Amino acid sequence: MSEAQPGALRRARLAYRRWRRTRPFWAAVWTALGGFVIFYLPLAPVTALLHVGLGGIAGMAGGAILMALALLMLLIPSQRYTAGIITVIVGVASFPLTNLGGFFVGMLCSVLGGVMAVGWMPAKPARASWRRRRRPTNAAATPAAAPLAE
Repeated sequence: MSEAQPGALRRARLAYRRWRRTRPFWAAVWTALGGFVIFYLPLAPVTALLHVGLGGIAGMAGGAILMALALLMLLIPSQRYTAGIITVIVGVASFPLTNLGGFFVGMLCSVLGGVMAVGWMPAKPARASWRRRRRPTNAAATPAAAPLAE
């Protein structure tokens, strides 16, 4: 392995970390996980489903919407409020429309992701000090204070 490789990996990891911290990353992860669970359960064997038919279609549509919202949170973080609110609505709506919202797991993951997206705030830039730094004074250059006259 060449010596340039570890430096390149470190730079890539730091760049990814900077990118991740400027987005509601964990909100998108929880939303995508909830969407995947809701999307996948209608494709499971019929014995694992509570009801088949319209619930299967609604489950696949709701799961696809949630995964698209997770992608929206990552790509356009300024739309996190809208995506978060829609995520919570679709997650709660998955409870009666699909298999109990992905047997509660998908619903809870998507609601958690939506709430995290609404509550996420970008990091504030470091604030510049409003005070100027004082330069160290040279004791020899300053005149001695005169004693107070009585």
